[in-house]
Formats: sequence, C-alpha cells, structure tokens
Amino acid sequence: MTGPSLYFIVVADIDFGRYTDPLGDNTWPVDQCRSVAISSDEFIDAARNVAFSCDGAVVIAADRTIQEQMVRVRTPNATEVVEEPPLAYADWMGTKHLSALEVSLREEVLASITLSEENGRVTVFRNGKHTDCEREKLGGRWRIVD
Repeated sequence: MTGPSLYFIVVADIDFGRYTDPLGDNTWPVDQCRSVAISSDEFIDAARNVAFSCDGAVVIAADRTIQEQMVRVRTPNATEVVEEPPLAYADWMGTKHLSALEVSLREEVLASITLSEENGRVTVFRNGKHTDCEREKLGGRWRIVD
C-alpha cells in the first residue's frame, strides 16, 4: 500500500441493504464522527484511520450521517439500472473505482467518491460519469500526519 484508500457512497435513503452486503468487522468509528457536518477535524481523523485500516464502502446518508457498518456494493444488474450509453471505464480505474462508477447508476445513490491508494486521485462519480483530481493538484504525496 502506498497511501490511504477510501470509498464513500452517498445515498438518498438509509435503506441500502438491497444492493450492499456488510463487510465484516470493517466499521466507521461513529463514536468519533457520526456526521460529515460535525467537525472537519473529527471527520479527517476518522477517515485517516479508516483509510489505512479498513476495506469497503463508507455509507453516508443524504442527511450527512455516517453509517457504522462498511459495505461491499453489489454490481447492478440490468433490471436495476438503465445504462445508456455504455459506461466509459478509464484505464487507471481499479476495483473500487469500477464499483463506484457502476453504483453511481443506481437511483438511490446520489454520488460515490474514491480516494486511490495507488495514485492519490480523488474521483467523484454521478450517474455513470466521473470527475477527478490528481494527487499533485491535492498537495502531493500522501503521508501520515501525527
């Protein structure tokens, strides 16, 4: 691992069990940070710990509350989304990026966001499209700050 890795999905409703599976002991520290709106320092500290120690998607509801259980997001099937035109996958996309791109097609998902451990790229996915910001534009190489 060369840096942190994060995957968030922002959902319209907290009923996300139809397209996700709990990912074991991977959890967001809700006792430290229950909402993205409380404190940016608390959110950043929690995200730093999760990014280096957990796997799976962190679920954030539209009201900004963060769900404790991290999840694996299932690939949508043809009856769950309409894909027109076919998704454009970039050659740099890894597993989390591909999942985030596909899940962004779901009506219940407002956006999905990834932070790549390989290249530090932050990418936002909405409706099967993506925008990203490369590591150099975000301040350079990732490092742990004490």
